[in-house]
Amino acid sequence: MQIKYKLSFFAIFLMPADLFSNDNLEIYTSSGSAVGSITNKVISWDDIPYAEPPVGELRWKAPRDFKNERNVIRPKNDNFCVQEPSTLGGAEGNDEIVGTEDCLYLDIKAPTKKSEKLLPVMFWIHGGGNISGLKDIYDFSTMVKKHDVIIVSINYRLGPFGWFTHPSIQNKQNGLDKTSNFGTLDIIKALEWVNKNIILFGGDPSNITIFGESAGGHNVLSLLVAPQARGLFHKAISQSGYTTSVDLVSAYKQDSKTTYTHTSEFTVNELLKINYEGKDIYSFLKDLSAYDFFRSYLGKYNSEIPLLTNDGIVIPTIGLKKALGTKDMLNNVPLIAGSNRDEVKLWIGLAEYFVEVDFSIIGSIFGIPRVKLKDEESFEAFNYFRSAAWQLRGVIEPLSSLHAAGNYQTYSYRYDWDDHRKFFIADFQKLFGAAHATEIPLLSGNNKLVGDYGFLLYPIGPSKKFTSKNMMRFWTNFAKFGEPGESSNKIKWEKYSPDRKNFIILDRKRNMKVIEISSSYKELIEELNEDTRVNNIEKCVILYQMGSLVGNDIFDKLIKYATFSCKKSDAIIFLDDNDSFIEY
Repeated sequence: MQIKYKLSFFAIFLMPADLFSNDNLEIYTSSGSAVGSITNKVISWDDIPYAEPPVGELRWKAPRDFKNERNVIRPKNDNFCVQEPSTLGGAEGNDEIVGTEDCLYLDIKAPTKKSEKLLPVMFWIHGGGNISGLKDIYDFSTMVKKHDVIIVSINYRLGPFGWFTHPSIQNKQNGLDKTSNFGTLDIIKALEWVNKNIILFGGDPSNITIFGESAGGHNVLSLLVAPQARGLFHKAISQSGYTTSVDLVSAYKQDSKTTYTHTSEFTVNELLKINYEGKDIYSFLKDLSAYDFFRSYLGKYNSEIPLLTNDGIVIPTIGLKKALGTKDMLNNVPLIAGSNRDEVKLWIGLAEYFVEVDFSIIGSIFGIPRVKLKDEESFEAFNYFRSAAWQLRGVIEPLSSLHAAGNYQTYSYRYDWDDHRKFFIADFQKLFGAAHATEIPLLSGNNKLVGDYGFLLYPIGPSKKFTSKNMMRFWTNFAKFGEPGESSNKIKWEKYSPDRKNFIILDRKRNMKVIEISSSYKELIEELNEDTRVNNIEKCVILYQMGSLVGNDIFDKLIKYATFSCKKSDAIIFLDDNDSFIEY
């Protein structure tokens, strides 16, 4: 096996044009032999282990190298990490908990088209709030085939398996194992594997671009300050990312300064009441089954669970946001960052507070409900202010920090495409618009992420074709050359700077352009003060969400600009009373 491994390695240099003939799809990696399969001119190698399964004693430890050249790698079903089932960008299932701790796998896609040189590598990090998600619901085959890049997609530990701080764990471990950021280290370990092995698949280890959406974008930003990731990638793209990180004390124990309600101290104390049998807590927690441990987190969202942690090992103690603006802490690489015009419609478009289900005549015949907005003006106000705050906190602030630290190779975008179908069951253009994650089907060139709803949300036509084609063009140009270049209709994507905040608008042909977007918290809240579309309590809820989501809690800073009365506790009560969602 070792001889074959070396032959495969040298074949890259001796016969690059014949690397992926139909008879030569077996690649010998440090994790074993993987056999590719060809579909529509794209080769896929699936479910390659990049680290030892983090089970038993390895739970809550840094990932270990998987080294077994004699291993025969076969596709695996349901090898996603432990999570609650979800049809919204997560793993589906009928049980209350799905997934496995043995989940550290990656997929690789490469074009069958012959190449005389090594191809750029794009490394995808899925979203899901770092509590859900999996590699398998994303398919970038169209991008691979049309633009000659190699795409790597990974799983990584989620929720309290990926980010966990408790003295009974960290105090008994040493070195990198003392971290709280196990999920972040998983991503870094996958990058290490790619650096070692991707040349065997025709990829260029000196040209790796990390990209991800939502929590994936957040993780992209975290890798910019993680010292263990330095030199493992060369460009980065953050789609709808954010900068939230938690200090060690708040990650362990709730106090008056934190908004997290489900800290590890609370969780462990509850588990001890139920299952404790007198052994030391370290052994007790490691011996629990994954599902028995995770059951205490059911129904908890990422806003309730401390995740990325300022442990001083992977993430600097000053936190992600400040570290991005500190030259000595920054992995200085070209970066694209952007958000979507209607980010929060993905959530408020499902909230019973804003929408109701009715039956039209046709809907009654076919048993299909009609979804209507109760108060369109309030709905649009919530979306405008919260999405603008996301852009400010997840795009403008991080890019300004990078500039302060000396990174001037930055680009920004706003995704505006909203040509969804207006159907008898709903006006999807109005209901979802350019919502969170809706750019992924256009970027990937398929509707796999939205499954059976693709024909409703993404009608085929010149608008979709133009935007999709140019998004792929921009992303792959950036991966190849370090700059996104220009669109097919000659719109040049200019660099971002704090002095001239250039954003390209990603939209249909007539709307694609570069504009300057300048906003501040003060300006947004002054607008909110005067907005007649929402009442006082709704304004308070908007202000609270602007200050507590997509970054660390800055509510006390924002309230100073408000002319309406608002208490954080009132906003929380309102949200608790109106947390019902519909399914359709």
